[in-house]
Amino acid sequence: MNNQVYALGVAGALLVVALVVELVRRRYLRGKYAILWLALALAVTVLAVFPDVLGWLAIKLGVQVPSNLLFFGAIIMLLLLVMQLSYESSRLEEETRTLAEEIGLLRLEVDQLRQQVPAASQASKARR
Repeated sequence: MNNQVYALGVAGALLVVALVVELVRRRYLRGKYAILWLALALAVTVLAVFPDVLGWLAIKLGVQVPSNLLFFGAIIMLLLLVMQLSYESSRLEEETRTLAEEIGLLRLEVDQLRQQVPAASQASKARR
């Protein structure tokens, strides 16, 4: 590979790092997700600077074509990301349902108290 491809890989990784840092700074991205993206950027940087690492790893794992190992790793990362986001979505859905139920109960209690207040004020006016 030529130097332009290496430079493109390093520039892409540095762009991801800068984007993640900016998103965390603006509080658009939580820390636990930032760590995942920074690890991914680090891996891309290592592979961009030392492309023979992928070939060596492919040989050690018995993979015929190094790019297949790269695609396999990317698919595994995406599956883990989807599983994490599904977990978060399910947790937030349950929390939203619980909060909606609590709001319903509080509204019922407020309505009952409002009904008691006019009845009490009418009774005190009748005594006068």
